[in-house]
Amino acid sequence: MSNEKEKAVKKQYWKTKEGRKDIINCAISVVIAFFFLFPIYWLIQMSFKTDMESFGKIVTYYPHEFTIDPWLQNLQDADFLTSLKNSLLIATCAMLISLAFGVPAAYGMGRYKVKGTKSFMLTFLVTQMLPASVMLTPMYLTFSKLHLLGTYCAPAIAVAAGSIPFIVVTLRPYFKSIPVSLDEAARIDGCNVFRSFFKIMIPTIKTGIITVVVISFLNGWNDLIYSMTFNVKADMRPLTANIRKFQSKYGTKWNAIMAYGAILVIPVILAFVFLQKYIVGGLTAGAVKE
Repeated sequence: MSNEKEKAVKKQYWKTKEGRKDIINCAISVVIAFFFLFPIYWLIQMSFKTDMESFGKIVTYYPHEFTIDPWLQNLQDADFLTSLKNSLLIATCAMLISLAFGVPAAYGMGRYKVKGTKSFMLTFLVTQMLPASVMLTPMYLTFSKLHLLGTYCAPAIAVAAGSIPFIVVTLRPYFKSIPVSLDEAARIDGCNVFRSFFKIMIPTIKTGIITVVVISFLNGWNDLIYSMTFNVKADMRPLTANIRKFQSKYGTKWNAIMAYGAILVIPVILAFVFLQKYIVGGLTAGAVKE
């Protein structure tokens, strides 16, 4: 009887104004999700097609002749493995540099009254709006004088320079929201500023830390312009730079390019699938108007 009553209540709900509104919202969400997810589906299904099918005049929406050769071609390529190592190294270094400077800066501006805080925050927001092309020349001259050209440090520092403002803007509201009594309790227990920062503050804003870790790592993972500008050696280029090798005067190997692209986006997809609630929650908390 209870099941029948629940079904009757649900059927009655869908006839109400709120129910019809929910149906419309669900339909709109499905359409939007389709448009956003279709390019990913197309990328993946193209990566499992043969050369003949990918070059065929008839467009197919799924692989009629399933093959993993494009994936094996990439994974067994020595240049691919070198580029993968380069991307991981640059992304990891960029993430560590960003956290080392961004998190303490956000803590200082969030927990203490710093003179000119609004000017600093405005500067951080403006730097995020600047295109990378504007920063290339001054960074190139700076790295040249520091003898960092041709090293992994140059692109990592350049990427970190763009990630640090994001970290400060995102984490500052987190630190401001922590009660002052927590600091006082830590002092009573014998914690100094540094111990309180690492033992209490960082675990308290775990959601925000996970958010900035993922975003700063992906910024380095997706970097192309800095790595191509500051590293001229072919064996130091990241994954984003070597996708051009599948284009030649004889044509373009679309299935291999799609497999290469799928490998590039897999870390991004996995990060957002498994850490979605932290990332969404972190960005939402960081957007609170003060």
